[in-house]
Amino acid sequence: MLLAQARTETALTLRNGEQVLLTVLIPVALLVAMSLMAVIPVPEPRVASATARVLALAVISSAFTGQAIALGFDRRYGVLKRLAATSLPRWLLVAGRVAAGLAVVAVQVLILCAVALALGWRLPPVAGLLWAAALLVLGALTFGALGVLLGGALRAEVVLALANIAWFALLLIGGVALGVDTLPAWLRVIVDALPSAALAEGLHHAVVDGAAPALRHVSVLVIWGVAAGALAARTTRLD
Repeated sequence: MLLAQARTETALTLRNGEQVLLTVLIPVALLVAMSLMAVIPVPEPRVASATARVLALAVISSAFTGQAIALGFDRRYGVLKRLAATSLPRWLLVAGRVAAGLAVVAVQVLILCAVALALGWRLPPVAGLLWAAALLVLGALTFGALGVLLGGALRAEVVLALANIAWFALLLIGGVALGVDTLPAWLRVIVDALPSAALAEGLHHAVVDGAAPALRHVSVLVIWGVAAGALAARTTRLD
């Protein structure tokens, strides 16, 4: 039952043109631009740094923005209410969405890594790859919880607007496209506590340096994920 539900959720996501644009095409275009266009400030080695940050953006796009919008409109059209009335237990509905989110992230990672290798990226040591994989899973769970929190409590139109605004804000000043060190001092303190910056900086350590992420980056992701999950459990509505 879990496999069938996860397969259905994954297929619905990948068949949606807007979701494909958000989760695949935009990250790929940004990866190429950050790797090849000197006008965009990216630390050396350029392709590796761009790869780390775009992987973080890919997770945010699918796990947070895509999840929130899909959940908001599923509630609006009564999809969740009808599924809850079937023999599927509620925990399986949640687990199916989580598994589908991880599957979409895996597809994104494969595509982005293939493009990065074509652009000249060299794989980090095995330890770096393992840390990167762990961070991607943790990031997907954290931003998935944030997506459920947003999409499960507000009207679909409001979710659509807020999710897209949040996506642009995290990309531009959330520590994703631009490193935290490049931001003004007053803004750096705020951004450093965001899960977007924690994921991007942690992936930079793993992908570029082949090293473990800083403990504070992992802690930020865990704290945001646990808090969002606990709050979403109280506020999420089926309709």
